[in-house]
Amino acid sequence: MSKPAKRVYGFGPFRLDPAEHLLLCDGNPVPLRPKEFAVLVALVENHGHVLTKEDLLKGVWAGQFVEEGNLNRHISTLRRLLGETPDDPQYVETVPKVGYRFVARVQEIQDRSADMVIERHTIARIVTEEEEEEQGGGESEPAFEPKALLTRGEKEVNRKRRLALGAVGVLLVWLTLALIQPWSWRESQGTKTVATVNSLAVLPFKPIGVGDEDEYLGLGMADALITKLSNVRQLNIRPTSAVRKYGAPDQDPVAAARELRVEAVVEGNVQKVGEQVRVTVQLVSGRDGAPLWAETFDEDFTNIFAVQDRISEQVARALTLSLSSVEKQLTTKRYTENSEAYQLYLKGRFFWNKRTVEGLKKGISYFNQAVEKDPSYALAFVGLADSYSLLSDYNALPPQQAYPQAKKAAMQALELDEQIAEAHATLAFIKTTYDWDWRGAEREYRRAIELNPNYETAHQWYAEYLSGMGSHEEAIAEIRRAKEINPLSLIINAVEAWILYHAREYDQAISQGQKVVEMDPDFAEVYEYLKRCYDQKGMYREAIAARQMRRKLAGYYAEETPALRQAAAATSARVYWQKRLEQEVEESGQEPSTAFDMAEIFAQLGKKDQAFAWLEKASEERYFMMMYLRVAPNLDPLRSDPCFADLLRRMGHSP
Repeated sequence: MSKPAKRVYGFGPFRLDPAEHLLLCDGNPVPLRPKEFAVLVALVENHGHVLTKEDLLKGVWAGQFVEEGNLNRHISTLRRLLGETPDDPQYVETVPKVGYRFVARVQEIQDRSADMVIERHTIARIVTEEEEEEQGGGESEPAFEPKALLTRGEKEVNRKRRLALGAVGVLLVWLTLALIQPWSWRESQGTKTVATVNSLAVLPFKPIGVGDEDEYLGLGMADALITKLSNVRQLNIRPTSAVRKYGAPDQDPVAAARELRVEAVVEGNVQKVGEQVRVTVQLVSGRDGAPLWAETFDEDFTNIFAVQDRISEQVARALTLSLSSVEKQLTTKRYTENSEAYQLYLKGRFFWNKRTVEGLKKGISYFNQAVEKDPSYALAFVGLADSYSLLSDYNALPPQQAYPQAKKAAMQALELDEQIAEAHATLAFIKTTYDWDWRGAEREYRRAIELNPNYETAHQWYAEYLSGMGSHEEAIAEIRRAKEINPLSLIINAVEAWILYHAREYDQAISQGQKVVEMDPDFAEVYEYLKRCYDQKGMYREAIAARQMRRKLAGYYAEETPALRQAAAATSARVYWQKRLEQEVEESGQEPSTAFDMAEIFAQLGKKDQAFAWLEKASEERYFMMMYLRVAPNLDPLRSDPCFADLLRRMGHSP
């Protein structure tokens, strides 16, 4: 008697057999965990129609407390295995704010010969199920029940056959793991350990079901874990500034890992309901997205600190990192026990990370509120110091107002906790740009890097300091170390060009600046650095073009004038700088030129008295560019003058 026909679905190179829990691609098995398989079956069986997220959650996770992020992760995994991206869906289409639709053409196959194919791949299917159990999935059958097409007797025959093959399969699996598996699968307190990973990124957690007032939670959780894991010296961890753009709900962790150039990624969801919080987190391989460790934490929000401690400890354990006693202490260190102060701090960092004047001012408000809730909260003082420093850089506050407040906050942070690297780095920056305390600045930079070798901003600022001191080789090495930590940072890549400019390596500086333009043509700061290099090379047309581009992107007056056209067409340095002077005078009504810029122009024109007068003004204003007085190429015509040596002495430099 012939067996009833089995229903198998074909789409593209894939063949899906719901009854046998099997997906083949060109005849080869594709490993899927039960819930992933159940989602795929539901989509395929309803191909051409939208399945809402609610329908999928209720169908696959019936009766279980689960957040939308679980579904998002499974959809992301399916897309990767099917060989597509959210931007170019060939199979699974996202219907924004609704759900998903399977859009590929699906053929329903009635094929009795499928059993023969299934026999050949049963071992592969069993291996997948064994791995799922090892990974703590606890899932055995999909909640979406595929239609039963076999009789009870036939199912029993198939079951016995699968058990026999399964025994062989399990034996083969363990032999394979023992002989060639590069990862170590030993269990330690519920955490898998794998081959040591040296580079890691913590992506912004996906906030689930939160209102606007809680939008800070996702990035805040990532920032807190980055701070903790940055204390592990064996681990090169990407900073918050590098990962904050990877917060999309359907972000592919493998794509993020590839762009960030890391070996593994931590991703997760955070859901806050009243005073309860659920955090779901997993560590995945950056090579293929394979899960290395996962866990869900349900706590009162007041215990969020304990959750963060446990996550950081277990991530380190999963990466087989041997932590020193000091590192263990730092990865579980808490700067406050006040949950209200902590939430205010997270909000402050959320707005600080926007890097806008409005965001910085909001950040200051939240940091101040955090300090009011907990006057011993050192990190909140660091937030204040960072915010005031950037407000001066963005010309939103005069240096005389911004830096003293920044310094006061940094000092308060260090009085509370001397081991905060960020506070030492901020204090060093202030000592460099405002106090002109060169020895004190170097001491603070070295201390910051000693405490946290992965703090890329400390390396960046220290590189700028070394450049100003004339230590060009050390400065180049330091900025390249910062770039290793955060290879995608626009400001770090641009500062490399800035440092090469002061080292008189103009061709290298231009090449590096052009790389930054390729990364982001709208990054205004790099055009300032390129303009100065073009000045020195006598490439006046390019210099004027770069000047105008920077002004346009920064929102300044950028009209083309006769003076600018003549400067661009100049055939001699004197004509070029004379036209530049005329342009600066013409623009002074819209935006006064900085004293340092005017000093450079007069120096290039050979008008030393006017140049020194403007330098004196820049000195009185404590303008940050004065830190480059020793090395600024445009000031070279002044260096032999005794007035220049006198100015260096008054700034604390050796002539």
